[in-house]
Formats: sequence, C-alpha cells, structure tokens
Amino acid sequence: MNPALHTEHLTATKLSIGYSHRGQETCVAEALELALNAGEFICLLGPNGAGKSTLIRTLAGMQAPLSGSLKLQDQTFHSISPRERARMISVVLTEALPVGMMDAYSLVALGRHPYSGWLGGLKQNDKERIAWAFKAVGAEGLEGRQIAELSDGERQKVSIARALAQEAQVMLLDEPTAFLDLPRRVELMTILRNLAHREQMGLLLSTHDLDLALRFADRLWMITTDGQLIQGYPEELAMSGEFARIFANENLDWDAERGSFRAHPNPCLKAEIQGDGIHVFWTRRALERLGFGIAKSDEKSALSIQVVDTGDHTEWAVARNGNQAKHTSIGQLIDWIRGEDWSSKN
Repeated sequence: MNPALHTEHLTATKLSIGYSHRGQETCVAEALELALNAGEFICLLGPNGAGKSTLIRTLAGMQAPLSGSLKLQDQTFHSISPRERARMISVVLTEALPVGMMDAYSLVALGRHPYSGWLGGLKQNDKERIAWAFKAVGAEGLEGRQIAELSDGERQKVSIARALAQEAQVMLLDEPTAFLDLPRRVELMTILRNLAHREQMGLLLSTHDLDLALRFADRLWMITTDGQLIQGYPEELAMSGEFARIFANENLDWDAERGSFRAHPNPCLKAEIQGDGIHVFWTRRALERLGFGIAKSDEKSALSIQVVDTGDHTEWAVARNGNQAKHTSIGQLIDWIRGEDWSSKN
C-alpha cells in the first residue's frame, strides 16, 4: 500500500458553496466532506449548472465558501497568506490566456512569482523549474513562441506548465480539455494522471468527458443538480447506477455493460443479432443509431441478422419476412436498412 495516498493535501469539512448577488445568497451544494490526497487524480463530473466551477473556485480560494472549513496541508485556509497559498495550490481555468506580445516562456515564468515577486529576477533554480515544467507537459520547443500563435492544445500545455512552475502540491483545473480534439484530450489526461502519480500531487479536474474520466481518474466526484456530491472509484459508480441517476434522461440511457451512454428513441422495431466479436458490437451500435431496439430471445423481431466470419471476410446474413440476403460490409447492411420500407411492423 502506498502511504502517500493517505496524505491529505486539501480537505473540506461541512462545506457549503454558492454565490451572493445583491445581498442574496444562493447555495449550490452543502455539507460537503472532501479530501484530495497526494498522488491522486480526481475528475469532477456533473450536469451544466450543477456547480462544478463554483466548487473549483471555492477550493482554490477564489471565492469564499458560504460555510464550513477548508484546509491545505493541515493548515486552515484563511490562516495562510495569499503568497504562501500560491506556493501550495495552483489553478488552471478556462479563461483565455493573455496574448499581446507575451511568449510561452514569459507566461510559464509567471508561475515563479510566489517565490521571486513581480520585480524579482529568475535565479538558477527558477529557470530549472521552468525548464522542468515545459518538459513535464511535453511543450519543449514552445518557449519562444508567441501565445497568440499557439494551438488550443499547445496553450493548454503552457497553462499547465505555468501551474507546475509554482511547485504547488495541489492543482485544480476547470475544463482544461473543453476545446481540444480527441487525441489532444487523451494526451493531456495522460500527462495529468502521470504527474499526479509521479510527483505525488493532488490533481482535481472538472470535465464533461465521462469516457475519459472513467479511463483515467483514480476517483470520481459527481455533483448533482440538487447539491449532492457522490464520490467513488470509477468502476463502482459505473456499476451502481449513479451515472444513470445523475445523467440519464428521456433521450439517454446508461449502459453499464459497455460503460457508455446510448440514445434511446423508443424504438418500435427490434432486430435479432447473432454472432460474436467486434463486428457484432458495431452492428448493434449501427442498429441502435438507426432507431432499432435489440431483441431478446423471447421477443418478436422485425429482422434477423447473423454475423459470420468466413475466415476471408465477414458476412451479414439478413432475414426479413421470409426473404434472405447477404451483405459483405456493414456499409452495405446500413444502406439496405435505410432503403427498406419499415412503415409496416410485420
């Protein structure tokens, strides 16, 4: 057992979060009991408006909690000076980076401000930390580039490098993958998970990307629209039905066997599928996308599909109303289904 996993970097006790407007307080969630441990990568999930950003900003000290207490490494939050707090906790938000004439190196160097001050020059250890931060996020070679010239993925790497330059043991990130394509999202999640484990940092990341959270997070925090916070390992929450309770609606179901959501347009027609392997999986997906349900053994079906691996190729043998046909690609099968008249349920 890794004893570092029981070292609590950031804790919250009976925490209530929300905001004030014209003297009126609005509570988003209350009585939260949280702990972000060393060497732990946590993903924060929840519907839009549930309070993910509010929680991130409250834990970062950027807005005050409505009630309850926060501790950073066993120190009460309000007892830590802003300068010292900046050495303990770093934040990456979704706000646009400053552009102007600033280059990537200058932006990352801002992470050394808690140690050098605005007018302080960079010492050798500062330069070494900055170089390490660029390397840690795979951003070597970007140092001299203007921020305005960087792609979204490169800007996110530089933002995280700035946070790493602070040498903080806690990093909070609000939707850092929001504007990235899939390969860059996977790359960034890999970098962050590895940093948490290797550097014994506590990393909390809010995201809407459930699939990546399930694959990369050590634990999940899921905030609901009624102010609850569900915590647990990805696998136990996937099997417990919590995902369905929080995210499913009239158009979406949680499929625990596949570990993903699926649309359910209330299909009036069902198809029977026989066979094994990847071709069967994607045939099921195609049928569901086209509005079919998958028939159980005791249910009547509008068509029957048998997926056969002949050794040389795969065939889709289709039977409907006593008629049979064979297709040699899933594309042919889809074209056939789309070309049929399904207005009759026979």
